[in-house]
Amino acid sequence: MKILITGGAGFIGSACAKKLMDRGDKIIIIDNFNDYYDPSLKEARIKKFLKGYKFKLYRGDIRDEKLVEKIFKTEKIDKVIHLAAMAGVRYAIKYPKLYFDVNVMGSINLLESAVKYKVKNFVFASSSSVYGNNKKMPFSESDPVDTPISPYAASKKADELIAHVYAHLYGLKITALRFFTVYGPWGRPDMALFKFTKNILAGKQIEVYNYGKMSRNFTYVDDIVSGVITILDANLNFGIMNIGGDREEQLTRYIEVLENCLGKIAKKKMMPMQPGDVPSTVADIRKLKKLGWKPETRIEKGIANFVEWYKEYYKVK
Repeated sequence: MKILITGGAGFIGSACAKKLMDRGDKIIIIDNFNDYYDPSLKEARIKKFLKGYKFKLYRGDIRDEKLVEKIFKTEKIDKVIHLAAMAGVRYAIKYPKLYFDVNVMGSINLLESAVKYKVKNFVFASSSSVYGNNKKMPFSESDPVDTPISPYAASKKADELIAHVYAHLYGLKITALRFFTVYGPWGRPDMALFKFTKNILAGKQIEVYNYGKMSRNFTYVDDIVSGVITILDANLNFGIMNIGGDREEQLTRYIEVLENCLGKIAKKKMMPMQPGDVPSTVADIRKLKKLGWKPETRIEKGIANFVEWYKEYYKVK
């Protein structure tokens, strides 16, 4: 298969690319290497993490309609994994126009070309943030998600609605995967695990929001990748699926495991809840498990793997 991965220099995108190339698929990557976080990490994923692999890389933006169409026309794409997006809840509150421009208009460009060039399957990243402050736990795909509480969440909800339109009008096979708190080696520096590790090693305080009363289905990157590929291979008609860990973990436990892996106790600054954030996200993953997928990695192993990678990458002794 010839598979286009948007955001392929990103955390999840590069991991998907590697796994798919390991099994013999041909990979096309588009990424704009923006500076939301240090672009050198994105460059390193391409040059180090994917070293020795053969793939086609387009340095460009999914908002560039002509470039997107050129890629589909030239490369004869079979399937799409669409991960390119502006991420992060707090940054979106400062720059809502940017988030809607990239996440919504960029996605429409891809969907237009996917239909025109008869793509067999289109899998894209939505987010657990669409559930907002829903009180029912765990979050199920059938729950109402009409009250997002951040521009980021609203942009992902909009993507799901637009995807349904394209599936309905054109018969495009398309699945929205609602990701739940992804972590692991080569991760994003704006995520808690990365920031916690950096500050603990430097002897600085870590900011613990909602005074530590937070819980998540932390999902290891390898489990996310296996879920994405499961959906990519299934070629389902339109659907929305949660993809997350199968265990609710308290933030305090997450920090404790990290402290154990680092051999250092964190200096904690207890903080109130941040705007746009939610105290708990817990996934009902029964739909995806019916396809034979299940998460394999517990936080004890996943965090240890991240710490090992972090120390090697940043040459920490």
